[in-house]
Amino acid sequence: MELNSIKPADGARRARRRVGRGIGSGLGKTAGRGHKGQKSRSGGYHKVGFEGGQMPLQRRLPKRGFKSASLKYNAEVTLADLERLGAAEVNLLVLKQAGLVRELAKVVKVIKTGELTRAVKLSGIGATAGAKAAIEAAGGSLA
Repeated sequence: MELNSIKPADGARRARRRVGRGIGSGLGKTAGRGHKGQKSRSGGYHKVGFEGGQMPLQRRLPKRGFKSASLKYNAEVTLADLERLGAAEVNLLVLKQAGLVRELAKVVKVIKTGELTRAVKLSGIGATAGAKAAIEAAGGSLA
């Protein structure tokens, strides 16, 4: 087999439809566009969502909600995650290296989900009131 002798399988490539080439082709005269109207004209069409002048759906419905772009810089870590991590001192870099928070994260907060038995010293990381109590109860601290 040579590169120049490779051919696609039979029926894999159909010939493209040549419109407007006479009656015998089956697509002569109007070339499959029907009679008159905007869609029959060359260059004649409308923008996405256009409903012929009727108020389009995206304008009939009310605007709702907002998603802050700054949310991607925030992250959460659970007490169970800290237990599994097993580090005595935890900061943002340690959490990123362990894959517990995204690389983009700038603000991390510990939430009270799961149990914590070992003492953990947090630096540069926030915690909810319940999580703070659980960390201090286990002998840890927040800096």
